[in-house]
Amino acid sequence: MLTLIAVNDRQDPELETFTTMCPMNCHPTLCGMKVTKHDNDQIQVEGDETNPDSAGFLCMRGKAAHEIVGNDNRLLTPKMRHSRGSETWHDVTWDAAMDHIAAKMQDVGRERVGFWQAHGNWGNDYAFGLKRAQMDRFANLYGCQYWNPAMICWGLGGFGVGITGAIETSTKEDLGANSEFVILWGANTVSQANTLRHVEIAKRRGARIVVIDVRRTEASALADDVILVKPGTDAALALAMMNVILADGSHDTDFIAAHTIGLEALTAHVASMTPDWAAAITGVSAEQIVGLARQYAATKPAMIVIGGSSLHKGNNTWQAARAISCLPALTGNFGIEGGGIGPRHGGRSHGVGFNDVSAADGRLPGTYIPNQMEAIVEGLESGAIKVFVTIGSNVLSCFADTTRTRSALARADLVVAYDIFPNQTIREVADIVLPGTIWLEEIGAKSTNAHIHLSDRVLPPAGEARPVYDLYKGLAARLDVKDVYPWNDQEAAINAVLDHPATGHASVQMLRANGGRVPLKISHVAYPTLEFSTPTGKIEFFSERAKAMGLPPLPMPPNEPPVDGLALAHGRTFAQFHSFFDHGRALPTLAAREADPELWVAPSDALAREITDGDWIEVSNARGSFCARAKVTRRMPEGTVWMRDGWPDLNTLTDGSSVLPEAALSAFPFSVGQNNYGARVEIRPAVAKD
Repeated sequence: MLTLIAVNDRQDPELETFTTMCPMNCHPTLCGMKVTKHDNDQIQVEGDETNPDSAGFLCMRGKAAHEIVGNDNRLLTPKMRHSRGSETWHDVTWDAAMDHIAAKMQDVGRERVGFWQAHGNWGNDYAFGLKRAQMDRFANLYGCQYWNPAMICWGLGGFGVGITGAIETSTKEDLGANSEFVILWGANTVSQANTLRHVEIAKRRGARIVVIDVRRTEASALADDVILVKPGTDAALALAMMNVILADGSHDTDFIAAHTIGLEALTAHVASMTPDWAAAITGVSAEQIVGLARQYAATKPAMIVIGGSSLHKGNNTWQAARAISCLPALTGNFGIEGGGIGPRHGGRSHGVGFNDVSAADGRLPGTYIPNQMEAIVEGLESGAIKVFVTIGSNVLSCFADTTRTRSALARADLVVAYDIFPNQTIREVADIVLPGTIWLEEIGAKSTNAHIHLSDRVLPPAGEARPVYDLYKGLAARLDVKDVYPWNDQEAAINAVLDHPATGHASVQMLRANGGRVPLKISHVAYPTLEFSTPTGKIEFFSERAKAMGLPPLPMPPNEPPVDGLALAHGRTFAQFHSFFDHGRALPTLAAREADPELWVAPSDALAREITDGDWIEVSNARGSFCARAKVTRRMPEGTVWMRDGWPDLNTLTDGSSVLPEAALSAFPFSVGQNNYGARVEIRPAVAKD
């Protein structure tokens, strides 16, 4: 049973307060939440001051979570579209919906069925992975297509650090306690609020803080230095820093000799990549580059916090993370307290692990489409995918090249969406919609870098909402797929994943008895044994593995950028993080914070185009156009514009081509087949919207 907690220093018989986790998944920040339930099943939320990761913090996204409960926009019954192109829907039963889906799956054949899931399914599961594994288990035992969604977010950056050998991350606690120099490289407060709390702790100790980004972000307020870099040129900045460090002789020769390979090749490679060379590419002055490199090399321990998906879009691709992750090795910052690479999206601490219940060894033989976003679109275009099931994801707003993605989805015989709110994909292309449970209506668990947290069930499912594993069980029964759900209930499934040395063989009962959490048996310092994630066990400046994939073995600068138009950069805000909750639009507080899409524009760029702050503008390129309001601000450098991710049709502008060859897609246990997402745009005044 859940423990009743005193509210306002008394126990009110009409009020119960539970500890849980915020459902917003602002990884690597995950925050504790206290939920007070009233007798009418309405709730209040606040930060959980007992949570060791967030210490009571809850941002505006988390504070808006109470608006999920009782929301009039909530999907509460299964629905079927009257016909393609129609906006008319009719209610159906779960059984009728699953009968229809299963019949169509049988009709097209298992290899022409594809499952895709994302954060809308992980409000109570992020980094624990049971719900992802349960979808994978169904797909493996049935023998259909499925894809790992890391490729839409942090996977490409993970590939870059992985080629170097630096997948593990040190914790925010290590940063706060020990770092003397911190670089927030494309990392911002809105994504890493709990990390930034420890950056503040380090700053109060006297640590120097540097922010590198394409605009003056919210994190810039903490910085001693802010370095604005042109989008897609971060690898050039990192390479020039290596040039300075090697030319100065300030590299750590002992660490390099013992724990790296390829220094001679790297030294020759970066010899011509001088600060002057990088200044012309990045827009950062040679003096700033020299100063940054020397400060970083001279101040130890130094930690770099690498940003999430936005850093790896466009011209940077995986090479930015590849080049940045070489810097700690040059300076001997790996494997020491306060050094190395700090928390990043998808990063895990040394020692973290959970049991895998995906039944990967039971996957049926078949012709499978790889973990490549463009390959999925091509599969829809060619007819290789005829039934597409999206779970907690807004594919149309998340994949690059929206026009192509929309046309590809229209070629499927059946598009099924499981979610809790309508979104662009549901409104435009779905044929069947299934209502999902919210984080308070089912049991789950979430993992930070240092703890595993329970998200217990607090409310009964609203309407006809069901947990997603009911979909797998129902389809498995109709398709005669065995062993898809071998547990008595979801609590037993959680226990199967928890029963691992990293958790101390924890169980749901143990979590409940310990206030809803247990610490993970991890090292707060990444790579404490100095055995790195490469074939050689060393940091690889020169990677034979990359060479065998047909990729450059050394970190490379960006391709020559086009000179026409403005570089479009992406990111996140306090009112939105992922595509769930209709990109935040379903929650009134968040929708009011950002009533319209805003494009940040430098004053000089706006003046040259006769645009003033607040004007409606058309943002366009050869792929299409998109309307937004202009936010004219000195926080943007000339030549760059910036917009929050997730607005419908924003990705009409972005490049949907693949970044990595197929030979590279299975190098790591996470997916890396991201679209390029690059875009150069032009802007002009537009007629005001109604």
